[in-house]
Amino acid sequence: MRKLLSICWAIILLSSCGEYYRVQKSLDVSERYSYAKKSYNEKKYSRVVTLLEDVLPSLSRTSEGPQCTYLMADSYFNMGQEAEASRYFQTYYTSYPKSPMEEEARYKSGYCLFKASPEARLDQTDSYGAIKELQSYLDFYPEGKYKEEVQSMLFELQDKLAYKELLAARLYYNLGNYLGNNYQSAVVTARNALKDFPYTKHREELLYLVLQAKGEEAEQSVLAKQQERVREAIDHYYAYLNEFPEGKNAKAATRIYERMNKLLIKE
Repeated sequence: MRKLLSICWAIILLSSCGEYYRVQKSLDVSERYSYAKKSYNEKKYSRVVTLLEDVLPSLSRTSEGPQCTYLMADSYFNMGQEAEASRYFQTYYTSYPKSPMEEEARYKSGYCLFKASPEARLDQTDSYGAIKELQSYLDFYPEGKYKEEVQSMLFELQDKLAYKELLAARLYYNLGNYLGNNYQSAVVTARNALKDFPYTKHREELLYLVLQAKGEEAEQSVLAKQQERVREAIDHYYAYLNEFPEGKNAKAATRIYERMNKLLIKE
């Protein structure tokens, strides 16, 4: 009985594959589109993409254009090809701005790039693209059904970009005075991150790193500039302490302050 069932299933699969390959070679646009919709319902997304890539241009200006474009985008999405999916979702909402799935397309366009966003040490082109798309969603749908998810993704992406800047600032700090004053570069990088991402969860670390760099710069400074830099470090200590009086780096920050205070010439 099992053998008979296996044979039956094999016949069905062969028949299905045979039909697909026949339709794939067909020049009949409506037949290919109809089979693509059938394949989509069966979750055979690679077939959908293969069948639609040639007929989409022919259908894009017809009444089937919106659905055809959405099927293409969503098939790429379900295949895990986020960049291509995002591109087609963008095509959908720009080409058919009043279509029923516009909100969904705007959301998924950003979500795809969010999924494609790599870890912080790598190139963040997709992260910036995701932020642009997600912010665009909120601009068009400030009270949309995906509002909370989109806001959460935006915060996560901004934290990732802030962390990338924190890593760069740390690198400058660790380089010290090698081939120049890298402490200043650490300060500039960290401050830019604080300006661009003021609500990041890495805010304390960025503020503390500025203090560290200011302290090292002051200690290693020539006498002509030392007092000015010592005062800058002390000022930044108070700025840090004002925001994070019980922060995880508060004790270390106080030790830096004490070192600066010993260098300070009292007037």
